[in-house]
Amino acid sequence: MKKTYITLSFVFAGLVASAQNKDTQAADKLYNRYEYIDAAEAYLKLVSANKADNYVYRQLADSYYNVFNTTEAAKWYAKATEEKQDAEVYYRYAQMLKAEGKYDQANKQMEKFAAMAPNDQRAIAFKREPNYIPRLKNQMKLFDSKTMDVNSDKSDFGAVLTNDNTLYFASARNASRKTYGYNDEPYLDLYYATRNADGTFSKPMEAEGVNTKFHDGPAALSADGNTMYFSSETFKEGQFDKDKSKKLKYGKVGLFKATKVDGKWTNIKALPFNNKDYNVGNPSLSKDGKTLYFSSDMPGGIGGSDIWKVAVNGDNDYGTPENLGNKINTEGRENFPFITDENKLYFSSEGRQGFGGLDVFVVDLNTGSEVKNVGMPVNSEKDDFAFSYNAVNKVGFFSSNRGGQDDIYMAVPVCGLQINATAKNAKTGELLNGASVAILDDKNNLIETKYTTADGFVGYAVDCDKPYTLQVSKDGFVSKTIPVSKKDGGELPIVAELDPIDVIVTETEVILNDIFFEFNKSNITREGAFELDKLVQVMKNSPEMVIMVKSHTDSRGSDAFNMNLSERRAKSTVQYVISKGIAKDRISGKGYGESEPKVACEKCTEEEHAKNRRSEFLIVKK
Repeated sequence: MKKTYITLSFVFAGLVASAQNKDTQAADKLYNRYEYIDAAEAYLKLVSANKADNYVYRQLADSYYNVFNTTEAAKWYAKATEEKQDAEVYYRYAQMLKAEGKYDQANKQMEKFAAMAPNDQRAIAFKREPNYIPRLKNQMKLFDSKTMDVNSDKSDFGAVLTNDNTLYFASARNASRKTYGYNDEPYLDLYYATRNADGTFSKPMEAEGVNTKFHDGPAALSADGNTMYFSSETFKEGQFDKDKSKKLKYGKVGLFKATKVDGKWTNIKALPFNNKDYNVGNPSLSKDGKTLYFSSDMPGGIGGSDIWKVAVNGDNDYGTPENLGNKINTEGRENFPFITDENKLYFSSEGRQGFGGLDVFVVDLNTGSEVKNVGMPVNSEKDDFAFSYNAVNKVGFFSSNRGGQDDIYMAVPVCGLQINATAKNAKTGELLNGASVAILDDKNNLIETKYTTADGFVGYAVDCDKPYTLQVSKDGFVSKTIPVSKKDGGELPIVAELDPIDVIVTETEVILNDIFFEFNKSNITREGAFELDKLVQVMKNSPEMVIMVKSHTDSRGSDAFNMNLSERRAKSTVQYVISKGIAKDRISGKGYGESEPKVACEKCTEEEHAKNRRSEFLIVKK
């Protein structure tokens, strides 16, 4: 997606050795004009004429990088890095390899980048988790994606849907426009289409009043649909720099405001913080209209381009732009912010761990949660950007060049729930590594069992609006059952605090809580298993200990029946303990039927019957 991204989201020459010469002048001129396709052809001629050096290879690689030709960019970065380069070159090389799905090779380049820039956020994140791709692929799916009929054979991106069902987006489809040398496509205009009741869209039309001979778009709309903020070029304000030696005029991207009157956009005003020395663009307006988010490379930023915000105090009255800081921004490029009605900020970044190129990320500004990769299928190995979401219609949109050019896709929310469980020692607060966390459905069927990582974490992506149960256990701790109530999507943090096993062991007996059985049954219940796990731990801690299990029934049923039932219960208990790794010669069992009740009663209550259905654990040998 580098084509339109660079146009309206800033060009960075990068750090290159000063190796221009008379042979590279023509190619450099094209590169400086952002005409990367023609520049690449000019540099290739130098390669063919054996006039190329490391500077040419780097410029050639950067030319392809800027138009997101990942194959050619990777090829020429490989050639350029035969000699030592600046750290950012290795980062770009890694990005192109990731976009080609070559993650192992990308990691090798990231190792070089991290060694050269160890304090860079991107390097720190890589060193912390170099093989993060499986985690991203396995995380809960937030959206399904659909192609859209509003796309043309040219670049289309940056779609936003208003509450009155009007979809605005930027497009290079207007063949009557002058062709832009950067990507051999016409200059961008703003278009709109109407969303029909069945979810289809009308034929796109030009947005009257805002399009010029320069690039226009993408845009942000107020809640009532009558105020538009949009990106354009500062040429229209007469703000540009001249380079007489190169016979070039350099403009920047700026933000403009328009008002809808009788269906047409008018009263266009430049925002006061536009500047010929830096870019501001890709706006998004908060629900109350009081905060405008945008991207910029203005002074005071962290990386190539950052996400900023500014207070909207009134008509053409704005506060001082404020950088969102390193919670959002990295040393790379962040762009295309979108703020939802619920105050969730979506944005695109190439500086965070993603699948390749730009990925879409989200952060809840209400809670200050960690920035999260939106995941597949919104994100891919290519550039994925300009995510927006309409809360009224519950539909999102994003742009991607995964099909070879910038196209708009629909993002349909998936009703899913992400359960994030953390296991801790209830007494010390220590995070428990290797704890077993099983998740069961509402019928107590086991769905899956996972084991916590070093930070005590395990995650499950499940269907929303359904109840679940978590069973958490670890050697040396009392197991725990945690019910999970129905929830309509999102994330649910759960902390499982496990008590260390503290079992009473006398000279003659291991005293556990009663191992209850269901009436007329001999199978081990979940609660019984949790108690037996304590016995297992005691026996592991005392490898010479030998246990004899006495199993009892209540008084219902005949003596013979109860004796048989208690034998089966004793056998089930013994088999469970053996299944946990205890040698079979260290535990035996015997049934006593109803002959030794714990509670002597003639007309026993259900509670008294339950107490009599028990097992006891006698120490035969310590």
